[in-house]
Amino acid sequence: MKFYYDLHIHSTLSPCADNEMTPNNIVNMAVLKGLDVISITDHNSAKNVEVIYELSKSKGIKLIPGIEVQTKEEVHILCYFFDIFDCISFGKIIYDSLECIKNNKSIFGEQLIMDEDDNIIAEEEKLLLTSCGFSIDDIFKMIDGKGAAVPAHVDRTSYSIISNLGFIPNISNLKTVEVSSYFSIVGNTSEYQKKHKTISSSDAHRLGDINERIHYIECNDFESIVEWLCS
Repeated sequence: MKFYYDLHIHSTLSPCADNEMTPNNIVNMAVLKGLDVISITDHNSAKNVEVIYELSKSKGIKLIPGIEVQTKEEVHILCYFFDIFDCISFGKIIYDSLECIKNNKSIFGEQLIMDEDDNIIAEEEKLLLTSCGFSIDDIFKMIDGKGAAVPAHVDRTSYSIISNLGFIPNISNLKTVEVSSYFSIVGNTSEYQKKHKTISSSDAHRLGDINERIHYIECNDFESIVEWLCS
């Protein structure tokens, strides 16, 4: 089966995302664009994942629980989970490891936690746009058996594993990398594509940036997608 996806979407919890990135707006846009599978990957927190998970189910969209971690090396790693409760627990560990720097929303933007009706139920005060207390190696070890870790936007010149390290390390459960939506997967012969599977997601911070029905993962069923990413 082909599952058309966007596995890198930010909600209102990410300070760099527009306030239009509410739970209902994200799910409804995914429906309009004909996507089968999405993932909410906010910076260093999973506090909006559960509500969007439930809304997705009600609209026939599959959601892979996720989070975008910024490691000690200032590398962004997308973490996807088989189980939503593992995602929430992992998100708390990452969040608790962040330095207690108060968010300046006039500079970075608001960090809004919402309910199923898009009401603001809390505002995260700790700045999420910082590095957590864990290295790249730590993250891959922590997620092993619980999901998949995928280096984000490896084609970019900032916050990517290649731009910051200069290479992709040989980690046993590092099987897939993400490239930006404008990067052509088909016919490309980049070095990381020769050694790794590649996905292309939007890193959407605005509704219009969410992927069209273009990129797909071919698996037997939805439950196999995370397994595909880490195998």
